[in-house]
Amino acid sequence: MSYLSQNKSLKNIRYSVLDLSPIVVGGSAAESLQKTLNLAQHAEKWGYHRYWLAEHHNMQGIASSATSIVISYVANGTSTIRVGSGGVMLPNHAPLIIAEQFGTLESLYPGRIDLGLGRAPGTDQLTSRALRRDRRSDGSDFPEQLEELRMYFDPSRASEPLHVRAVPGEGLKIPIWLLGSSGYSAQLAGQLGLPFAFASHFSPENTLPALSLYRRSFRPSSILEKPYAMVGVNVIAADTDEKAKWLATSMQQQFLGLIRNTPGQLKPPVDNMDNLWSEYEKALLQKQLGSSIVGNQEMVKDKLQHFLIETMADEFMINAQIFNHDDRLRSFELVSEIFKRH
Repeated sequence: MSYLSQNKSLKNIRYSVLDLSPIVVGGSAAESLQKTLNLAQHAEKWGYHRYWLAEHHNMQGIASSATSIVISYVANGTSTIRVGSGGVMLPNHAPLIIAEQFGTLESLYPGRIDLGLGRAPGTDQLTSRALRRDRRSDGSDFPEQLEELRMYFDPSRASEPLHVRAVPGEGLKIPIWLLGSSGYSAQLAGQLGLPFAFASHFSPENTLPALSLYRRSFRPSSILEKPYAMVGVNVIAADTDEKAKWLATSMQQQFLGLIRNTPGQLKPPVDNMDNLWSEYEKALLQKQLGSSIVGNQEMVKDKLQHFLIETMADEFMINAQIFNHDDRLRSFELVSEIFKRH
């Protein structure tokens, strides 16, 4: 472990929010989106650097499927926090559409928009076909799609004059991030000199290998002189350990539904998960949620600091699937105080 990693401090890194706009049992998409804006307004006040929304489709518990529209809604209701996608699943879209959408966002909210890109579909195969129609992309052409998208923003990248232009979009400096849960996008982000965001919140075992690959592969570019890695992490904080663990059972039930292929709306907490899962399912969940941090403020602080030393991240993106909105706000508030004070 390097001297730098040993002395990296939470107060020296940025902290941000990942929001899936969860639809809770008994709630609606409209209520979820209103709560998303409310959380973003609080996050801005508490010093969070950016607020990202994720593209998922055919999910009864997620309201952020039309990601660029929700980004516009959040950006319009805030004033300083960066707002972006974590991410847009590029294989689902024609690159020109994304260039136009994010060119429009950047034109409306200059200097505040991020474009995070993933190569996974963010949904099941049937829904992928419904989204893409006669496109047959399985993500293998992601580098080509990415380059086409970048050319719309910067036509000087093209080997010959472009006959199709992105308006708005062309000439705008919109930060592009690559997102990943394995080594593929880590290596590509490094080779292209782009910032990289890793989904440790659901792929903890791949975190350190992917970050190492990104840093080893990194080539300085006009975008970045050195690697910049953001790591997603589930953090559920409360005033007591007991309450935090209780709140976390909503997240656990959500992942249990994914394991059983029965996704649904975010469920209220339960007193005992052992009544719901088998030992095998419990082991699977602990593997998938292994990097999750749950506890009171002091415990969360200690675990975040340890995770920072382990990952040497430049930024943490906090995800918190919590049923009650007030409890969710309180969790993000407690986490913000950690970064400000320690």
